Amino acid sequence: MDSQMIVLIEEIGQRGLDLERELSLEYLSGVLLGGPTPTGFSAAAPGRLRARFEKVSGKILLSATGQVHVKAECKRCLGPAELVLPLEFSLSLVRKAAEPLEGAEPAGRSEKRGRGLEAPTASFDLQSLEEESFVGRELDLGGILREQILLALPMDALCREDCKGLCPVCGKDLNQAACGCEQKPADPRWAALKNVKLR
Repeated sequence: MDSQMIVLIEEIGQRGLDLERELSLEYLSGVLLGGPTPTGFSAAAPGRLRARFEKVSGKILLSATGQVHVKAECKRCLGPAELVLPLEFSLSLVRKAAEPLEGAEPAGRSEKRGRGLEAPTASFDLQSLEEESFVGRELDLGGILREQILLALPMDALCREDCKGLCPVCGKDLNQAACGCEQKPADPRWAALKNVKLR
C-alpha cells in the first residue's frame, strides 16, 4: 500500500480536503501489469490526479480528475501506440461501521476550499453516486484509483484512428506505402474450386 495514496479521515475538515498527486511509473506499472489478468498496456509516463474530499450527510464524497499516459501494441499495424486516458469520477464513500464521521455537514452546505488547485467541486446528487465502503479511519486512494484506471482502458489500442494496418497478403505496413498486392478478398463460395485440377 502506497503511503502517498493514503488519506486520513481526520484530515478532511469541515471545508473539505483538496489533494494533487503524481502517479508514478511504479504505481501505474503495478496497476497495469500487476494484476492476475494482463491488460496489454504499460505506463508511458507519470500521470496526474486532482481529488477533492468532503464530508456530507455521514458520507465522504470524492470527486477526481486526472490523466494517465499508456502505451500498447496497435491492433492493426502492430506498431507502438500511445494513448492519454482522461480520468473523471465521483464516488460516495461509506464507512462499514455504524460510527458517524466527525465534522460531517448536511448536504448542500459544503464549500470549496481554494488553494490554487482546480479540483472538481462536489456538486452532484448523493443518491445517484456509486457507493464504496471503507474500514477504519483512512482511505486507500490508490485502490480506488486502480479500479478507475482499469475501467478507463479501451478494448484495443490504435496508433492513430486512420491506421491502415498490415497487408493480409505480404504483411507490409500500409501506413508506410502501398504494397501492390491484390486486396480484393476472394469469394469464399469459390474457394473449393482452387483445388480442382483440370486434365
